[in-house]
Amino acid sequence: MLSPDQFLGFLLAAVLITASPGPDNLMVLGVGISKGRRYGVAFGLGCALGCLSHTALAVIGVSALVAASPLAFTLLKMVGGLYLVWLGVQALRSSGATRVGEAGEVAAPSMVGLFWRGVFANAINPKVVLFFLSFLPQFVVAARGDVGWQMAALGLTFTAQAAVLFGALGWFAGAIGQWLNRRPRAGLWLDRIAGTIFVGLGLRLIVTR
Repeated sequence: MLSPDQFLGFLLAAVLITASPGPDNLMVLGVGISKGRRYGVAFGLGCALGCLSHTALAVIGVSALVAASPLAFTLLKMVGGLYLVWLGVQALRSSGATRVGEAGEVAAPSMVGLFWRGVFANAINPKVVLFFLSFLPQFVVAARGDVGWQMAALGLTFTAQAAVLFGALGWFAGAIGQWLNRRPRAGLWLDRIAGTIFVGLGLRLIVTR
């Protein structure tokens, strides 16, 4: 399905992107700090599993494009490359000054409620849909065939690593939140790393035929 280089390259990029400060992981930290580690883990796992819906949409959409026209798939990757470059530039220009406390609190009656709120919040986010449609195809090797299965494997890999990272964020929310708030430059450098990855992936797709 996925070659070792394909898998490891994608996993590294996914971990660095997931770890960079963003609405999802800041909200997980906020829930963990305000409600406790078990609630933070529940919300984090919900956010991670919400990625499965985006994976399904990406698999269906990209597989249909490949079946209809290889040229359309190439154009999708080109457009996705431009979008990733834009995301990278935004991250590189970020001040990295976002504080965990700005994520606010999420009110829910139970851990189960928080879990499903995390799933729902991620699943209906149009920016995440667009991200998956732009990011996953960059690691698909059309010449290997089974594009749909490659997309599914990539999406499951992204979901699994997000579950691990978000779960850890929720569990260690208090310590991580305090550490980040005391060291705003840490967020800055995480943004720089993620931005560099986005720009590099995007440019690779733009210049490669």
